[in-house]
Amino acid sequence: MRQSEESFRAFARTHATQLRRSAYLLCGDWHLAEDLVQNTFIKLYRRWRRVGSDTAVRYARKTLLRVWLDERRRPWRRAEHRFGAVPERAHSESDPALLGQRGFTRNMLLDALSDLPPRQRAVLVLRYWEDLPIAEVATVMRCSEGTVKSQAARGLRSLRTEIVDRDPERFGIAVEGTV
Repeated sequence: MRQSEESFRAFARTHATQLRRSAYLLCGDWHLAEDLVQNTFIKLYRRWRRVGSDTAVRYARKTLLRVWLDERRRPWRRAEHRFGAVPERAHSESDPALLGQRGFTRNMLLDALSDLPPRQRAVLVLRYWEDLPIAEVATVMRCSEGTVKSQAARGLRSLRTEIVDRDPERFGIAVEGTV
């Protein structure tokens, strides 16, 4: 086996879980997240010699974001329209990363995140989940730092509103018709 192929395999083993979680936060579906990561690794493998191991994580994140945006542009995605409430999701206790988290809060946050527009969701995932600095998020998304800041502010405001609207009593907000 060639040296570059072995280094790619080591990279894929090390970063697959992290990329899968990021993909899930972007798309909200574990199966689609796995497909996105697979497509990301295919694209990364084709350029592995040029990318280099020092910039591979940044390149993989950028490629994952592009693959997700491309997937959203597919014609069969346009036909789906959401009306009404999203049905409850079953607890996924098979993912070790989510075992320690409380199911209700996690599901509420993920549902609210899935309702955000794609750019706001991408900024929030890259900025707060991946913990990237504003400059790097701007580079990945090919926009200005000001756009990243405004998208993050709007996304957080929308996320906060969505969460409070889903469970107002939990946040001490009186519901009409109750005393």
